[in-house]
Amino acid sequence: MHTAHNAITLSHARQHLMQFGDIPTQGLDERLARSWKRSLTAGLAPAEKVHPDEHRSSFLLRQAMLRNHALLSHSRPVMEYLFAQVHHNQNVVVLADNRGVLMHTLGDPVFLDKTQRVALACGASWHEEHRGTNAIGTAIAESCAIEIHGSEHFLERNGFLTCAAAPIMSFNGELLGILDITGDQHNGHPHTLGLVNTAARMIENRLLLSNSQGHILLHLHAQSEGIGTVAEAIVALTEEGWIVGANRIGMALLGLIPKALGVTQIGSLLDMQWHDFLYRAKRQSQAAFPIRSHNGKLLFAQIQGQTNPSHAPTASKRVQGESQQDALAALDTGDLRWRSAADKARRVLDKPIPILIQGESGVGKEYFARALHESSLRHNGPFVAINCAAIPEHLIEAELFGYEAGAFTGAKKQGSLGRLREASGGTLFLDEIGDMPLGMQTRLLRVLQERTVTPLGAGRSVAVDFALVCATHSHLREEADQGRFRSDLYYRINGLMVQLPSLRERQDFQALAERLLRTLNPERDIDLDAEVLDSMRLYAWPGNLRQFSSVLRTASAMLNPDENTIGWNHLPDDIALDIRNNEAPSLIANSPRPSSEPQNLKDLSRCAIESAMASSQGNVSMAARALGISRQTLYRKLNA
Repeated sequence: MHTAHNAITLSHARQHLMQFGDIPTQGLDERLARSWKRSLTAGLAPAEKVHPDEHRSSFLLRQAMLRNHALLSHSRPVMEYLFAQVHHNQNVVVLADNRGVLMHTLGDPVFLDKTQRVALACGASWHEEHRGTNAIGTAIAESCAIEIHGSEHFLERNGFLTCAAAPIMSFNGELLGILDITGDQHNGHPHTLGLVNTAARMIENRLLLSNSQGHILLHLHAQSEGIGTVAEAIVALTEEGWIVGANRIGMALLGLIPKALGVTQIGSLLDMQWHDFLYRAKRQSQAAFPIRSHNGKLLFAQIQGQTNPSHAPTASKRVQGESQQDALAALDTGDLRWRSAADKARRVLDKPIPILIQGESGVGKEYFARALHESSLRHNGPFVAINCAAIPEHLIEAELFGYEAGAFTGAKKQGSLGRLREASGGTLFLDEIGDMPLGMQTRLLRVLQERTVTPLGAGRSVAVDFALVCATHSHLREEADQGRFRSDLYYRINGLMVQLPSLRERQDFQALAERLLRTLNPERDIDLDAEVLDSMRLYAWPGNLRQFSSVLRTASAMLNPDENTIGWNHLPDDIALDIRNNEAPSLIANSPRPSSEPQNLKDLSRCAIESAMASSQGNVSMAARALGISRQTLYRKLNA
């Protein structure tokens, strides 16, 4: 608990900060001093009257809930247990995401007035930039468990609170969220921080066990009785002994850092060969056995999961075994070119290598990118997809980089994170990156080089961490050679280029058709007439999978309740004619003519765009190629 002397010290330190811009180091915790300085830099003032409903957003709440479904599921039971221990002191148990947005609370904060209850409601942001020094925001900034008591809060209006918060980390060392206990400062307890830190580790262990299906789990502790408790180290391993994840205790015990995951063998850290390790584990079943680390420390170990000590699987077998489980394999319907692209991409997952997906419009580039994300160690983080061609040029900077409150006319009162910061901790997917304006390419290149983002109207940069996947239907190397795309950005995003085949090139047409029909008709067994299927297989499909899926969706809707086979009569007339004749529509030659001749250049441009859009059946990429302009230019003209 804090003494009166501490309160006086805090008061003097606060006055010194406001008068001179720095804090005397004597008598003040370094983490608290750093937090106060960050709060001041964010433009906050201790006496500022921040409305409780400010920095609260239902949109941010929905986004946080979608990104953190697993975290919420595994946290709720632990939070209920935690609340049962602290409810008598009128405390509130809070779960926030890794950006400080409150996602779930337990308890009725009767000690708060009505306005302060709103501030502790779901959807409110308790990031330091918005609420100053507080346990949730400061735990995010400092990446450690922390308690903020009374007047240690930067904003004076929060001085009646005592808050203890602990980070919840993923099995690959990334921040997932914050667990917090908040109450009245007069009811604070010296063990609250330890309690919330223990609960956070319980959640971490639950998440690790849930996300490690298919891996071997190694449990370690200095005492055999410690295995199975919240204090145990848990390490996730492949069949060859590669470390792919660990809880915080495991990371600390083995001296691991996140970058070492996926590239470190457990045998290099423990004084036993992997074969001997598996053999001993097999013989002793679930019993704990002694083992020494390389520094000579005695530990007890136990293994859970499938083990086969009779042989050592090769690296190729491991990849094949994992591919049967991941999201990329779930999309594989047998085409060798598609599978080759997936195998190449899988080999660079979770390495700092950006992936560039090339392919015609409609081949499924975003589906491929999502599968990459879901197959990676970042799958619990956000997947943020941005269509660079669909954002109007005058909005793309604010959309990507975010902005501060009041940065420009029409800006949201609370500002905007920007899509790049939203992707931090997960995967950023830039679709049709070839249509990004050159000015934005320069700023994006700087972000990729420095891994920081400077929002519009802000004087400081914010660190970001995301895996990068880009996609384009253009030949970016040619675009770069001709000066229409920055060559330095091209080489930055092209760590690995994979080419997805068009639908007409794929060898798995029937399997694709069957999968699409199952997806479109989950409650019925629908198939294609053999003649229709053969004719569809020979059709060029200019819109690729997007067009094929649309045709099957319409045909499925045309079926009578007693029908389960799609025939010619169920297809749209124009598509049926094209498929029968094996002809893809010509965008301009077959375009409908305007009823009257255009009288000026503007009308001529409008007629050409309308004709191209009609002939492409609304496919913007096809229309843009026929007109000889970029998708972004076409979007701009359509919205003019």
